[in-house]
Amino acid sequence: MRVAVLSVVAGLLLAGCGQSGATEDAEDGKLLVATTVSPLTSIAANIGGDLVQVEGIVPEGTNSHTFEPPPSAAGLLSDADLILVNGLKLEDPTLELAESNKKPETQIVELGTEVLPESEYIFDFSFPEEEGKPNPHLWTDPVHAGEYATLIAEKLSELDPDNASVYDANLQAFLTKTAELADALVADQASVPGGIKLVTYHDAYAYVGRRYGWEVVGAIQPSNFAEPTPSEVAALIDQIEAEQVSAVFGSEVFPSPVLEEIANEAGATYIDDLRDDDLPGEPGDPEHSYLGLMRFDYVTMIEGLGGQAPALRALDVSDVAPDQAKYPQ
Repeated sequence: MRVAVLSVVAGLLLAGCGQSGATEDAEDGKLLVATTVSPLTSIAANIGGDLVQVEGIVPEGTNSHTFEPPPSAAGLLSDADLILVNGLKLEDPTLELAESNKKPETQIVELGTEVLPESEYIFDFSFPEEEGKPNPHLWTDPVHAGEYATLIAEKLSELDPDNASVYDANLQAFLTKTAELADALVADQASVPGGIKLVTYHDAYAYVGRRYGWEVVGAIQPSNFAEPTPSEVAALIDQIEAEQVSAVFGSEVFPSPVLEEIANEAGATYIDDLRDDDLPGEPGDPEHSYLGLMRFDYVTMIEGLGGQAPALRALDVSDVAPDQAKYPQ
């Protein structure tokens, strides 16, 4: 009953933040690149290969929006030759720590802020316009991920011009794979009856949805990262029923019994393992990569909504260069 759904809302809090360890000194002759969330770490590792030491700051499985870097992260940031963040207000505490600890010559590159014109910002339930923070999840769109990779290759080549041809070769191979990922997505999403109608806990798929014609019906996580109000829950149930949404997607990082009850009340299947920025498997596993992450999410969505994903399942999502990055867990 709907009363039961609304009763679940009260008293729920999001999980706390993880910890990140201090870095070791970069290996001789290698650039030290500090990154934030794991998709950025993976993309940077693909472009830099074994010429670059890449180290992440935000632990996998952590809410990156609320993450507060530990003091030990200042050591990595003070040693880094290049600092890569997503930007668009995603990692403000880490950005502030970087600005106060970096070497004078070290660039901080806000990848999302650099590649996305302000006219293309998306604001939604989790990221309302009146709060001034656009949706930052550009990497869930393979085209924007390619733009991130292009900017990373440019910055590495500026710092290490002798190896610019290697960074460019890795970039071209990565762009080929992101194009194949996009093609497979387009092919497989056509099998979903009525097209992709997406209800999630967190608004992480706005940009990929806009590019590929998805209908992002709603998300239950408000901008303050609390649980939704009873009125918001009731409205979302009504919307799911009206739109005839067949599946509702939760997240490993944002567990929510409210969302499961919403799905049950609306007569939809509940699937609880989408990943915004938590790579599949463990570091070193073949699918622990940006490409593996996005294939996992796309297959989960398409098959969960009644489609089939043979093209995506057939993709090679292996890295184009050795991934020797450090991913805090």
